[in-house]
Amino acid sequence: MDTLAEVKAGIAGLDVSDAVKTRALEHLKVWLTEPAFAEYTPQIRYLIEAGKWDVLLDSFYQVIPFGTGGRRGPVGIGPNRINAWTIQASAQGHCQYLRRQYGDEANRRGVVLTFDVRRYAQKGVYAEDRPNPVKDLDGWMLARAAAEVYAANGLKVYMFNTARSTPELSFAIRHLNAVSGDMFSASHNLPPDNGKKVYDEHGGQLIPPHDQDLVDEVTRNVSEIKRLDFEEACATGRIAFIGEEIDRAYHAAARSVSMSAARGLTIVYSPLHGTGLSTVYPVLQQLGFDVRLCPKTSNPSGAFENVTFNIPNPEVQESFNASLPFAREAGADVLISTDPDADRIGIMVNHHGEWSFLTGNEIGILLAQYALDKLRAAGRLHAGRTVVKTDVTTSLIDTMARENRIHCTGDLLVGFKYVAEEMNRLEREGRIADFIFGCEESHGYLTGAYARDKDAAGAAVWIAEFAAELKQRQRTLVDALNDIYAAYGYCHNHLTEIRLLGAKGMEQIAAIMEHFRQQRVAALGEFTVIEKIDRWQGEPQPHLSETDTSARNVVILVLANTAATTRLRITVRPSGTEPKIKMYYEAVGTPCGARGLEAARRALVEVRERLEKTFMIYCYRLIGVDFPERGFLLFWQLPLADKLRYFDIEEQIAGLKGTADRALRARQLAALLAFLGANPVQKVDRAFAARYGKGIQEYLGL
Repeated sequence: MDTLAEVKAGIAGLDVSDAVKTRALEHLKVWLTEPAFAEYTPQIRYLIEAGKWDVLLDSFYQVIPFGTGGRRGPVGIGPNRINAWTIQASAQGHCQYLRRQYGDEANRRGVVLTFDVRRYAQKGVYAEDRPNPVKDLDGWMLARAAAEVYAANGLKVYMFNTARSTPELSFAIRHLNAVSGDMFSASHNLPPDNGKKVYDEHGGQLIPPHDQDLVDEVTRNVSEIKRLDFEEACATGRIAFIGEEIDRAYHAAARSVSMSAARGLTIVYSPLHGTGLSTVYPVLQQLGFDVRLCPKTSNPSGAFENVTFNIPNPEVQESFNASLPFAREAGADVLISTDPDADRIGIMVNHHGEWSFLTGNEIGILLAQYALDKLRAAGRLHAGRTVVKTDVTTSLIDTMARENRIHCTGDLLVGFKYVAEEMNRLEREGRIADFIFGCEESHGYLTGAYARDKDAAGAAVWIAEFAAELKQRQRTLVDALNDIYAAYGYCHNHLTEIRLLGAKGMEQIAAIMEHFRQQRVAALGEFTVIEKIDRWQGEPQPHLSETDTSARNVVILVLANTAATTRLRITVRPSGTEPKIKMYYEAVGTPCGARGLEAARRALVEVRERLEKTFMIYCYRLIGVDFPERGFLLFWQLPLADKLRYFDIEEQIAGLKGTADRALRARQLAALLAFLGANPVQKVDRAFAARYGKGIQEYLGL
């Protein structure tokens, strides 16, 4: 049997469409026969010999797509993986795109490259005894690979030689007047991932149809990848290294957003092993804040070894677990964290002795209030002033803007690039001074016009100053948030997801979206659907590009109000950067005053919880899954397959109680839960306890 026939037979039994299998075979044939992929063939042949059909199918069924945050995904071998070839092919297409857009000006102005701390160290996928071009692949290696292509195509390359943040890249593009830039990062994804975000001359990510033009250039018009040896390119001046001068200019720009002299605050800061040590930490220090580094998570490391679940995402409250004991010990007022490329920020607040986690929407609300207060006090708040946010970000910010008689552009598609484009529009109109700040619910904010992507450093400045001013009055950020809710009405926002991996997962996500787009859903249990908003409808028609269609793949279900709500809706969309479908819930109440706040909060949370369970079960049934009630107690970011697998082995876990030897019992438990990755017990413990009355460790005497 020839190799392709063997693969065809191997993937025949996989539960995906024939079209997906055909595409995988077509790509695999190219990678096995073309000389450009020769270094990858030993590992491809290993995957075939080992019968790793799932890995092969998922690695080859598509070219890794361009989503809301650029192109990111698992490192590996194949067109649907991040590797030197996919990065260099992207760079070649990018060069051709830039030459078409700018001509020789592209060569003179050049591109800026940087990267974060990621390094591929996953075991068990590829053979250890064969050459492996993705072994230990890190951001520096990806940046070097891309730099060789840019240099060979005649473009000047400005390159950081140590890790830097995404917002500093955005700033550097503007500062150097470059035509573009690349960030090699997978942001807050799991450790095996990496990727590349492409930036335009303004320092923002590409929006439709320009991103489609780039994708088309990469996927259709790259016939040859030009390369110039890295050392030669450096020696001839085609690659120039940048660093401290850009750092100083960026730090000054981030400090310039300061609007208060209040500094009486103790801050513990965790970069979650990422690049925030070069941004948030020095900026707060230079402004005079008492900032203390978390000792466990301040070493740069792509393994994210001390972050619970190895998920360095400030959206995930458990990411604070390693830092919180130190914050308590230090008597800190605020605990700040950032993701690996330091564009997202997370906050916990010492609220009169109890530590409270702030959601991304709550941080945005506080930033809005701080800006409104300071601008009003300075006589700089007027009708032209503008806050910019995405549609899935809390509508309370729209309300705050309206009642303070300023403008809020609040209906943007998901992705900070749309915030950046709105800033560019203001700049073209000579109104950039009217920009107050931009925000998205996924913990992304920009508090100054010096960049065109979210920046945790500028947000940290405002948060720290607001907290310091409040502390002078023996109050906290939580007190301020409660005041806002009491004045405007409690607004409850909640995000959840169904994570569906691989080619089958992509088909399941598409099926869910197709159902809500095409079918009339009159009710979800007790909740009546009164309106459906399909973002594929509306202007512009036709869509600007395939990437525009992808970005607008959003359906909003507006529900009849309950006794507790004045606005109730669900927004559904596939993630642009990860294999999952996301659900955003919003329940808005009426102004309730301080005395009625807790009752309003409880009522809205209870409504959302009922709605969430009803809607999620509805979605699970669409893909043929009978999801158990206790499944909602599992860690929310687990893939669906892992959630279901847990319930398959739950009785085996309980049965380990009969193993007399304690050490053997612990080893058996670890083996059963190994598929869950880091901190497995924490991911399933609440579901186990709901059935057995105790957590796993206690139940098994461990």
